[in-house]
Amino acid sequence: MSSSEQYIKTEYPVIDSDPHFLRVVRYMRGSDYVAWGTLTAGAPAILLAFERIRPAAGPKGINVALGLATAMGFMGGFLYSYQKSSLRFWGWDENAREQAMNRTEMEDRAAKGLPAYGEPTMDDVTQAAAARNSKYAALKFSAFPWFNTTNHKYHLSQDTTQNDK
Repeated sequence: MSSSEQYIKTEYPVIDSDPHFLRVVRYMRGSDYVAWGTLTAGAPAILLAFERIRPAAGPKGINVALGLATAMGFMGGFLYSYQKSSLRFWGWDENAREQAMNRTEMEDRAAKGLPAYGEPTMDDVTQAAAARNSKYAALKFSAFPWFNTTNHKYHLSQDTTQNDK
């Protein structure tokens, strides 16, 4: 990371400013899964409620609309849950559980002699570009869903920052 990197002061410790997709999903809480399921079921439920108020699609059209509403609810619910989990990694939301999980995971990786954030498969320049493109990407889901699916060495964690309390 460059010395000109700007850091965001957070109320909670930063665990990882650019967590890998699988880590974010693995660290999701039960409440994230409930929100995901609620949005998945809620989208077709709202469509059915509107259809009862003012029928529009007819019997054949409603099946297609329900399928589309369910798919959109599933994807929107996943993105919402992924973003909530990401906020905890960034220290923007309460993250005591994630801190403990991260500590255990990092200790296990260190004991096995593995790199903390996975083995990078790209050169340094490409790793830096990948990190710049995916850092805080969960904030941009409304424009373009983007996830960190690469292993790189550019992670900001609680060990490298001090939060003002």
